[in-house]
Amino acid sequence: MWQVYQKELLELMRDKKTLMFVVLLPLLIFPLLFGLMGLVMSNVSRQAEAEEHRYVIINAERAPAFADALFYHKNFKKVETELTAAEDLKQAIRDDKFDVAIVIPADFDVSADNLNQSKWQLIHNSSSQLDMISKHFNDLLKTFSKKLQQDKLAGLGVSSDKVAAVLEPVTVERINTAESRENIGEKIGGFIAYLLVPLVLAGASYPAMDIGAGEKERGTLETLLICPISRSAIVLGKFLTVLTTGLVSAALTVISFGGWGYLIGSMAGVDVVAKTMETLGFIDLTLILALLLPLSAIFAALLLSLSIYARSYKEAQNYIGPVTMVVFMPLVVAILPGVELNWKTAMVPVLNVALSIKELVKGTIDYLLLAAVLGSTLLIAAAAIAFCVSWFQKEKVLFR
Repeated sequence: MWQVYQKELLELMRDKKTLMFVVLLPLLIFPLLFGLMGLVMSNVSRQAEAEEHRYVIINAERAPAFADALFYHKNFKKVETELTAAEDLKQAIRDDKFDVAIVIPADFDVSADNLNQSKWQLIHNSSSQLDMISKHFNDLLKTFSKKLQQDKLAGLGVSSDKVAAVLEPVTVERINTAESRENIGEKIGGFIAYLLVPLVLAGASYPAMDIGAGEKERGTLETLLICPISRSAIVLGKFLTVLTTGLVSAALTVISFGGWGYLIGSMAGVDVVAKTMETLGFIDLTLILALLLPLSAIFAALLLSLSIYARSYKEAQNYIGPVTMVVFMPLVVAILPGVELNWKTAMVPVLNVALSIKELVKGTIDYLLLAAVLGSTLLIAAAAIAFCVSWFQKEKVLFR
């Protein structure tokens, strides 16, 4: 078994494709892609924040204080128009004559004593995900409305020191019982599993296809089978090879993201990564690895079984592709709010590992549930390995 393991591992290390999938992708390409995505998103957000919006304001004389605040705002540039109807203003925005129109009712009076609510109109294209126009306008309107509230209450005889009590009779002081670690873990714990588990699967996929279906195509499987070694030892050696590459890929990814994140965070003055890593102790990291080990064994056995069954490398890719989609489904469920680790979810493969990692990061793990997760995952892994060994014994599978 160990001779087969050493032989397969050595061959994979000589393969440039393997080095790219198992080493280069986790160390450089994935962090680079995520870094570029973050850079682009940050740049787009800054541009949207600094963008100048051309606006028209109808009946500005009815609210001069608001009109002045809008005029002096750095993100708004006033343009003139003779249009007043809402439909005409909408069409002008579509024709790119200006970006936003604010319509103040002609009967609006800031000094009026009545308590009627005035309805203003904000006309613009709100389809953008970064709708900065609404944000800027709402900030200005909130300040203007607050001033009107104070003036009207003062007109009703409410002193300024009691205005806050009238507008907000009850205030709540929120005291969070969750520790800093629990808050961080709740936000990022599920995403750590969402990152690690697919990378374990991806790191095992290519080697599994290469040492199974790939050997069939190269015609080297028959040579291996006539060697004085049992088929069980052969398949277990191949299984350990696939398991090793999956775990190495995940470990390199964690190291890479931690290193790059720390470097970028230090350069940008952001210590989120450092704070996150400080919450995890050696025992927590060991338990995360202990959870990934049997799960990796399940993936390795399943992928190797599919690869052995396939007639060709391309056929193996067709079989293994849907497996990735199936694995992602419980990972997405683990990120959803309200999904917690309990005795029911502890029995669901992949989901139980993802939720356990999340609880470990939060520092709220129930060790009895953790033992149940490890136990159920180990049982499934043992069954998957036994099936893979049995599968490799069948002539109709090996020589389809």
